[in-house]
Amino acid sequence: MERREFLGKSGCGLLGLAAGGAILEAAQTQVPAQPQTPPPAPAVKRARYKIDIEIFEARTDTWCHKKGDKFSYPLDWGKICPWFRASLSELVRMLEMGVTLPWLYENTPYQKVIDPNGITTEFVRCPDPTANLVAKITRTKIG
Repeated sequence: MERREFLGKSGCGLLGLAAGGAILEAAQTQVPAQPQTPPPAPAVKRARYKIDIEIFEARTDTWCHKKGDKFSYPLDWGKICPWFRASLSELVRMLEMGVTLPWLYENTPYQKVIDPNGITTEFVRCPDPTANLVAKITRTKIG
């Protein structure tokens, strides 16, 4: 028996339509559901850090920054040369978020400090090959 014959002879087609209509009517007369609000996310207490940038190495005749210049992030961010700032940007953001990078600058004059409960340092070189400019970034945990 084909489908059309079955629906026509048994009356199932009409019964199905009637039942579907009754279900649809019942669904429309129910009280609308209240919007569900998700439970609040648990509060994650993120550590806070103070970020300081010091010019660790620079040519004496450089036009922008001198050895010993100090900057506080983000307060003095605009005082740093834009090209150098671009080199510093990602590393400063990672340090600010609590990331500690594993490398140690072995066989270099740069002494890295890694202390998860206090101070961590990183070094970044300016992309200008003539500047010989290196900054020491110091992250200090607050509180």
